[in-house]
Amino acid sequence: MLLSGLMQLDNKMTKVYIAGPLFNQHERERLNEIAEVLESDGYDCFLPHRDQTGLDPEERGKPHANLKQKTKDILFQDDISALEPADIVVAIITGQDIDSGTAAEIGYAYALKKPIIAIDANESRFRNLFVASMISRTINGVSELLDTIKDEGL
Repeated sequence: MLLSGLMQLDNKMTKVYIAGPLFNQHERERLNEIAEVLESDGYDCFLPHRDQTGLDPEERGKPHANLKQKTKDILFQDDISALEPADIVVAIITGQDIDSGTAAEIGYAYALKKPIIAIDANESRFRNLFVASMISRTINGVSELLDTIKDEGL
């Protein structure tokens, strides 16, 4: 799948779904950094840990194992509702293996025929070939992201 298959329409803000592991503050800050770079250039970003709606305030910040089923259902549906209209997905694929939630988001986006840009931070690890084959383009860092998206007309 080529990124150039999607072009930004006049007066339409490109929607970006940002996927990556969310297990600690460092991971969330990395995703926030990606959103800040894109949003400062006019992109409309969805971060799963930042942009959830309809959650009970007492449930925010709890470990997933301790969440009520209703909260888990809301989180899942919010992610699906953000992936479906997204024009592009940006995914962090660093670590021992691609995070399972990130891999699921990549798979769902691929099924929806969305272009996927992965950031690997110059890691030379073996990647699951099935998941890696769904990725449109892999870049080494956030500094390459805007040029990569703009080169493809998004």
